[in-house]
Amino acid sequence: MAIHVLAVHRDTVGTEQAAGGSLAAAYSVGVFCWLLSAGVYIAAKWVSSEMPPWALCFWRVLIAWAILMPIVYRHFGAMVALVRARGLELLAIGGVGLGVCQGLIFVGLEHADATTAGIIIALIPIITMILARFILAEPMGRWQVIGSILAFFGIVVIIVKGSPAALLRLDLNPGELWIVAGAFCFSLYTVLLRRAKFDVNRLALLVLLLGAAVLTALPFYLFELVSDERSTLNASGLIALGYVAIPGGAVMYYLFNRSIEALGAARAGVLLYIQTIFIAVLAYLFLGEQLQRYHLEGAALIVAGLLLIILLKPTTRAEATKA
Repeated sequence: MAIHVLAVHRDTVGTEQAAGGSLAAAYSVGVFCWLLSAGVYIAAKWVSSEMPPWALCFWRVLIAWAILMPIVYRHFGAMVALVRARGLELLAIGGVGLGVCQGLIFVGLEHADATTAGIIIALIPIITMILARFILAEPMGRWQVIGSILAFFGIVVIIVKGSPAALLRLDLNPGELWIVAGAFCFSLYTVLLRRAKFDVNRLALLVLLLGAAVLTALPFYLFELVSDERSTLNASGLIALGYVAIPGGAVMYYLFNRSIEALGAARAGVLLYIQTIFIAVLAYLFLGEQLQRYHLEGAALIVAGLLLIILLKPTTRAEATKA
C-alpha cells in the first residue's frame, strides 16, 4: 500500500529490459502501478469511519497473498526451503514492512487527510538512506545530511500546519505521527531486505513476505474484534476492501515487480514520487481535500532535500582513489 514501494528491492545495476518490451511500455506499467497504489490511500480514508484499520490491513494482505500464491507455484520448493532456513527473518522483515507499516498508515488516515499522508510517504527514500548509513554502512555525504535536514523540516511544517505555535503547544495531529511511523517501518523493511539478500525469485519472495504480513496483522485484527471494533461491511466498505486487496493490492504488487524486471530497481523506485501527485489529485476529486499553503511549503522543503540527495551523491572510496 501505502504502500508504496511495496515490492522486493534488490541492488541491481543498469536496466533489466524485458524481452520484447519497450521502455515506454515499461514506464507505463510503473506509472499505472503507482496510480493503483495512490487509490489505496483514498479508499482507506473513505471508509476510515466504518472499517477499523487493522481489519482493512489484515484482509488486504490476506486476499493479495491468496491471489498471488498460485502464480508462483513453480517456486514452491525454493519457498519452502527458505522458510525452513530463515523463517523468523522472513516473518520479522515482512511483518514490519508489509504488515505493521500498512496498519500504522491506516490508523493515521483515521485522523489525517490523504493529501498529507501522500506527502509524508515521499520521505521513505530519505529515511531509507539514513537507516542504510547506520545498518549497512552505506556512504552518506555532507549534501545528503543537509538534504535530510531540509526534508525533516518539511515534515515538521506539514505536521504543525505551518504554525510554530502549534509545536510549542504540542498541538499535533496524531494521525500524521502514525503515518511518519509507518514510513519509518517501510524504510526499515527496505534496508533489512537489502541486507538479507534472500536467494529466491522476486515475486515468490514477495508472496512469502505477504504471508508474514498476514501473520503479523492477525493479532492486531483479533484485538480489534475483542474490543468490539467491528467492520461495517456495507456497500462502501466492500468496495473499499475489494479495491485495496485486488487492484490496489495483488495487481499493484504484481505490476511493480514487472516494472522492476523491465526498468531495474532504481528506475522503478524513482516513480514512487508520482504517487504523491496522484494522491493529491484523487483526494481532491473523491474526498474534496484541498491543498493548503503548509502542504506546498512542506513539499517544497522535501523536494529540495531530495534533489540534494539525488543530484549530489557522496563519493565512494573507490571513486576517490581513481580521482
